[in-house]
Amino acid sequence: MQKTAVILFNLGGPDERASIKPFLFNFFMDKNIIGAPLPIRWMLAKLISVKRSKQEAGDSYGFLGDKSPLLENTQKQAEALQKKLPQHMKVFVSMRYWHPRAEDVIEQVKEWGAQRLIFLPLYPQFSTTTSFSSVQEWQKQARKQGLKLPSKIICCYPWDGENGEGGFIGASADLIRKSYEDLDEQARKKGVKAPRLLFSAHGLPEVVVKRGDPYQWQCEQSAQKIVDALAIENLDWSICYQSRVGPLKWIGPSTEEELERAAHDNVPVLIYPHAFVSEHVETLVELDIEYREEADKMGVPLYGRAPTVMDHPKFIQGLADTVLAYDTGAEDIRPNFVQGRSQSFCQGQFKRCACQWLPDLISRPCGQNEEAA
Repeated sequence: MQKTAVILFNLGGPDERASIKPFLFNFFMDKNIIGAPLPIRWMLAKLISVKRSKQEAGDSYGFLGDKSPLLENTQKQAEALQKKLPQHMKVFVSMRYWHPRAEDVIEQVKEWGAQRLIFLPLYPQFSTTTSFSSVQEWQKQARKQGLKLPSKIICCYPWDGENGEGGFIGASADLIRKSYEDLDEQARKKGVKAPRLLFSAHGLPEVVVKRGDPYQWQCEQSAQKIVDALAIENLDWSICYQSRVGPLKWIGPSTEEELERAAHDNVPVLIYPHAFVSEHVETLVELDIEYREEADKMGVPLYGRAPTVMDHPKFIQGLADTVLAYDTGAEDIRPNFVQGRSQSFCQGQFKRCACQWLPDLISRPCGQNEEAA
């Protein structure tokens, strides 16, 4: 068997106080995040990183010991995935905006003697701002270092395991169900309504979605599949978006707006961050601390948060099954098609899905049905 390197992509995060500013600078210098010409983008990235490292981001990471736990948590996921894979496959962690970055990991891949690559972004839903950006950076650095290997990308898995028995959906349903039952019991004791489940995803500027990014649609589909798997009778649920930055109009409703609605309705809230698979600043601080405080001020009767899938056995097994399918040449049905059915994750309707932006890494175009293949 050919030696296959599985590259886990994730955002990255500062590893000490001094790296908060350069991490933010790297983030805002990404043309997929700020699409302005290079000189303007450099100036904006410089201004934003200086300001936010002293204020919002600096304060947030302060709650976590002036660093992000994302690398350690991603490494745990990598170790769990490695145990599910055969010996000819090795998992590597590559972060987008802080170490270990693509240029460092490429050296490791070359030293190991990889003969082919499988890219596995730790983003269930595809976006040009996340998965595409990571692959784009990898390809840029690979060209610089002369790494030319056959490659495939597992572009997304927004409803992997949609029957609720496994995969991302099954793991999500397990974690939500436990948290929901606990919060529902508190609600009964307090004499208030059953909890409202809020799916809170990281937001995007509206312009990104209007250009053809499938992220919002896939987030909505993920939420619906998780609700179906939960099968909670008369479940009250909604989708919202967090982490807004800058003056542009973002997709909505915002998490703040949904908390205000819950306060108005006097209903408890259970939040599940269904676009994140690892605990980091947006979950541990923004959701667990900042939004909790906002909810208390607004008068939301109870507030809870279900954990991310992290290294949940169902989630890791779902990733392993997909990786193995790619490795054995069965990638025609994963991840673009669910359980062999002719239904694409993007249905051919998005101009900026992986099939359009990374066609050489996708085995079959989105929207092409099985019979026509």
